[in-house]
Amino acid sequence: MVYFISEVLGEKTYPALKSIPLEVPIDIVDVFRRSEEVLPIVQEAVSLKNPPRLIWLQLGTENQEAAEFSRRNGVALVMNACLKVEYARLIRGEQLE
Repeated sequence: MVYFISEVLGEKTYPALKSIPLEVPIDIVDVFRRSEEVLPIVQEAVSLKNPPRLIWLQLGTENQEAAEFSRRNGVALVMNACLKVEYARLIRGEQLE
């Protein structure tokens, strides 16, 4: 997790994506920013030596340029969807839309 504190619920956090050690796998980068602020975050995440498997842009957040950049570089990207809502849907056995 990237936060400006050192721990959340017993999990170590980091002040920036680039400060996450290589040995720490990154499953998802969950982005809570305005659509126009997303591209540099996606570029940074994709450029890491240990890039995430997925970048998630929350409900109301869309950026086609960021999505294309991410996918071109082998990182899946979901836009305009709430991770909590989609997780609950999958637990119920429904498909992602």
